[in-house]
Amino acid sequence: MKKVISGKVREVYDLEDGRMVIVTTDRISAFDVILPTMITDKGKVLNALSNYWFELTKDIVKNHMISSDLKDMPAEFQKDEYEGRTILVKKLKMIPYEVIVRGYMFGSMYEAYKKGEPFLGHKFDRAYEQAEKLEEPIVTPSTKAAEGHDINVTLEYMKNDLGKELGEKIESMALAIYKKCYDHAYKNGIIIADTKFEFGLDENGELVLADEVLTPDSSRFWNLQEYKVGTSPASYDKQFVRDWLKSKNLAGDPTIKEVDADVVKRTSELYHECVRKITGKDL
Repeated sequence: MKKVISGKVREVYDLEDGRMVIVTTDRISAFDVILPTMITDKGKVLNALSNYWFELTKDIVKNHMISSDLKDMPAEFQKDEYEGRTILVKKLKMIPYEVIVRGYMFGSMYEAYKKGEPFLGHKFDRAYEQAEKLEEPIVTPSTKAAEGHDINVTLEYMKNDLGKELGEKIESMALAIYKKCYDHAYKNGIIIADTKFEFGLDENGELVLADEVLTPDSSRFWNLQEYKVGTSPASYDKQFVRDWLKSKNLAGDPTIKEVDADVVKRTSELYHECVRKITGKDL
């Protein structure tokens, strides 16, 4: 067994038998800096949400989950510190794209729209306000950069690169997953404005959903009760942390020593509220 990834949030171990162990930590990053203070239970929330969505969407696409039971994992992980934040997964040949599904006119897409420009090959024939729901969600991939930032590309670029059949299958799968999960979240008071998916191929060349799925770290979640077209809705994410860093002139500062306890508490509460609304239960 060897550790192959130590990311901003996750630790990934290769068991070298076709399986991997993924541990989701309580680390949090903002402005490209991993902060020194953990957010209580953040990793458990992200893990619980991903596992919930994997189960909900397995009728649409296979996923990489094997088990979330520590007893199924090597002895090194059979400890309390790994409970609720660790999964055993199938190792895949990962597709080198993040597949972003956007359901609302927001962010960089809205900036392009205001200028009258197409957005990554997509043109809009009707008028939209900021944060307004699109008539139909769209897919806009990005390349997975080994270093630096990912690069947004058109859907056609991805299809040409991967081959039309695989590219179209990824597009249809991503949209089907998004629509099913969007409807579930909406009924429970959360709008999934946009999200990203990652896919891989198994030993038979079948498409498999992998990584994390529809968490506040990989998606833009809005509170349905507070949502209003024409505004910039507050997200279920690390906005408390970002705002605090800006107020202290610490945004992007790698020398930060600690995040205030009340900011940690409020951020943790927001993550808990998110998992409670979506799954119907807390951790």
